[in-house]
Amino acid sequence: MSQILINDYLKQLDLIKRASGSQRETIVREAFKDLLKAWGRQHDLIFLAEYPLKTATKTNIAVDGALLHELRMPLGYWEAKDAADDLDEEITKKFKKGYPQDNIIFSDDRTAVLVQHKEEVLRCDMADTAQAGEAAPAVLRLRAQGDRRFPRRVEQFKADLPTVLQALRAMIDKQETGNADFRAAQARFLAHAQEAINPALGAADVREMLIQHILTEEIFANVFNDSDFHQHNNVARELYALEGAFFTGALKKNTLKGLETYYAAIRAAAAQISSHGEKQTFLKVIYENFYKVYNTKAADRLGVVYTPNEIVRFMIDGADWLCETHFGKNLIDRDVDILDPATGTGTYICELLEHFRGQPKKLEHKYRHELHANEVAILPYYVANLNIESTYAAITGQYAEFPNLCFVDTLDNVGLHTAAKGTTAELFGSVSEENVARIKRQNSRKISVVIGNPPYNANQANENDNNKNREYPQIDQRIKATYIAESTAQKTKLYDMYARFFRWASDRLDANGVLAFVTNRSFIESRTFDGFRKTVAQEFADIYVVDLGGDVRANPKLSGTKHNVFGIQTGVAISFMVKKVSATRDKRLARVHYVRRPEMETAEEKLSFLASHPMRALDFDEVQPDKMHNWVNLTSNDFETLMPLASKETKAAKTAGKERAIFKLFGLAS
Repeated sequence: MSQILINDYLKQLDLIKRASGSQRETIVREAFKDLLKAWGRQHDLIFLAEYPLKTATKTNIAVDGALLHELRMPLGYWEAKDAADDLDEEITKKFKKGYPQDNIIFSDDRTAVLVQHKEEVLRCDMADTAQAGEAAPAVLRLRAQGDRRFPRRVEQFKADLPTVLQALRAMIDKQETGNADFRAAQARFLAHAQEAINPALGAADVREMLIQHILTEEIFANVFNDSDFHQHNNVARELYALEGAFFTGALKKNTLKGLETYYAAIRAAAAQISSHGEKQTFLKVIYENFYKVYNTKAADRLGVVYTPNEIVRFMIDGADWLCETHFGKNLIDRDVDILDPATGTGTYICELLEHFRGQPKKLEHKYRHELHANEVAILPYYVANLNIESTYAAITGQYAEFPNLCFVDTLDNVGLHTAAKGTTAELFGSVSEENVARIKRQNSRKISVVIGNPPYNANQANENDNNKNREYPQIDQRIKATYIAESTAQKTKLYDMYARFFRWASDRLDANGVLAFVTNRSFIESRTFDGFRKTVAQEFADIYVVDLGGDVRANPKLSGTKHNVFGIQTGVAISFMVKKVSATRDKRLARVHYVRRPEMETAEEKLSFLASHPMRALDFDEVQPDKMHNWVNLTSNDFETLMPLASKETKAAKTAGKERAIFKLFGLAS
């Protein structure tokens, strides 16, 4: 360990003692915690305080801290004690309670003791910088070999997966021609999927869903080994039936044996995680990495990146505050239906369940009737359902199926709720009859809160990528009639996926409700979004924007991995929009509230800020939009009174009296 870190630790410890006048554990441990966090960052490790564990006797305990690998695998633990305590006696007491004995540091302000394999392997004087420098690195030595193995297995998985995929696809092609039972099951599944997800789906898409199901079953079974979700989920049942028509026994085992080292690494990592919350996070990271290997283009198009819990909790707390402030109700109250339209791995619903912890009766009602989520891809659908059901079981102590997760493309689900907006289509199809009922049930509810992280992809970077977003005629028509009709831009990208979700959610939301999204930040100041800004100001009563910046393309001094909360190139913002009947009736424009984090603030600093500063405590500036509907970089000039060089109106004019521009002719670029 760097001697600089040790010196910083000793300085901080001295300052803490002097300022507090105390040597209690809760006071002096802060210095050692910061030491572990700083050292962990140097080695791409995550430090989590108050890390929950289950003992061998199923007792819940919490160590003062843990260092975790990127895949949320705990590598070592830490327990702090008072300076006045007898450290050896305290260690003995903790072990009797079932604390881990394989890789744990016990420390007070003078001494650190490292125990591995139930034996003390290191005891050092923390005032001796040479000895202290050995304490934290020694935590990793026991697991260094296994830790190095996992990245190699991931690389091997990347190399082996194409061969396995080729074999699976060849098998399915063969079944399509020679297995009547498989063809019949495939046709049934495809017919439902075309209704629920996308009318353009074909046999190749069903094949890919089946392959994802086959490849990920092993992962689910081992991460959540106490759950049989993956065998009894309503969509999984249909896929098991399809799989059972040809892919069982020795054929299945021999086909997947090429990936066994990867599955073995996941089993080994999962076995070390006892906390339900960490199991969720582990599975989400595995899902993200798996999808990026399995289908890179789909991962980009679907926005496959899980939302940091700090953002999710901030949004849930903010939505709760806004509901209470504007409508006198909280999220947990009856008749407040909440929908996550692009649920991904189910993070928002899981965190909502945690938010409702402590009110069991209300939680049960909310879970069964008033929490809703949609997902369009089979793999995240699986992960979401497993996470949600496991979270509910962990909180309540009993398993109950989550009845309101729909396997459906939200942007195609424009049935009852958009009829008043000029569309009459109803979508009552699905991959199973149970899912049919779920979609019908969701569409019949008044949605009070729409919350989530929709995909951001606007269009492909290269026309040869074959990775375009699909078209959504009804939503796109609504965008054309609102955001684009109100825009002064000559060219627009308002068919961006997140703009589509804004349009869909704005229409789906009840007359009184809250929309909360974390998205691309381009809507804040982009010229092409001027019509969007004008429209939402007309449709909502209050708009709150927390601008997290991180736009690497606009500022080359920034780093996506360092400054962006998602580690991407596109800037990010959290927006809350409040719809109220009174605001719609008297046609007032929305009040716009805006706050921005410092440009050079790191992602870690932004997430830490969100974790410690609820929305209700933020100092928003109330923005007065200018005539061009700008919210930031406001203009003050009379340019709009001058004769334009060119205009869309002049180009379209049929009579001379309608021409008001210097040039009537336009080039191809217009």
